[in-house]
Amino acid sequence: MFRNRSNTMLSERYVRLFRNGKNQAVRIPREFELNAQEVIMRREGNRLIIEPVPPKGLLVVLAELAPLEENFSDIDTRLAPLDDIDL
Repeated sequence: MFRNRSNTMLSERYVRLFRNGKNQAVRIPREFELNAQEVIMRREGNRLIIEPVPPKGLLVVLAELAPLEENFSDIDTRLAPLDDIDL
């Protein structure tokens, strides 16, 4: 269920299909807009399902980062040496 600007529940609306080049297209009415830049579209029987792409997890984002080219200075050069510890 969706709500329009007057907070009324909306569950369906009739819209027209049209051609955009070789593709069939549909204009999504404002009250059905998705807060996303990308969507996943799939067919289930005679239904067409459109859902926002879920946000990437932190591990995926970190794996996509390029390695750092910067050389970091050795910050512990002025510290006293560590004592050996027997465990």
